[in-house]
Amino acid sequence: MLRILVPAIFLLVAAISNLATAIKKRPPQTLSRGWGDDLTWVQTYEEGLFKSKKSNKPLMVIHHLENCKYCNALKEAFAASREIQEMADKDFIMLNLMHETADKNLAPDGKYVPRIIFVDPSMTVRADIAGRYSNRLYTYEPRDIQLLIDNMKKAKRLLTSEL
Repeated sequence: MLRILVPAIFLLVAAISNLATAIKKRPPQTLSRGWGDDLTWVQTYEEGLFKSKKSNKPLMVIHHLENCKYCNALKEAFAASREIQEMADKDFIMLNLMHETADKNLAPDGKYVPRIIFVDPSMTVRADIAGRYSNRLYTYEPRDIQLLIDNMKKAKRLLTSEL
């Protein structure tokens, strides 16, 4: 009887331990849409502006489409970058949109995707924080991840020096 009871107890302890670990992890948010399941995302542009102003953090707006191969490639690189995920979690209010907003400031040079725009807590769209392409200023490709990281750092730096 003891030979059966000891393995059963070990099995029960292992199951409880795995369950406790699973409970401690934050559940993935559907608002992430794959861009970072451990990040906190706002639902609307208006909510993002409010939280940005309240927390004094820049708002990072990602425009994308579900079936866009360029968006999906950037999403994979974005989600895989530990540095981006850490900065996004700690220093930014995050919003991803699969539709256009009524605010024309979020499409200063057109309505293309993917497009990443930074908005500071004073509700100013940062035209000075752009990607590498002159015909699509706010687009990034997977090979531009380091530029995106640099632009996130720039958004944080401008926040402290300008506001």
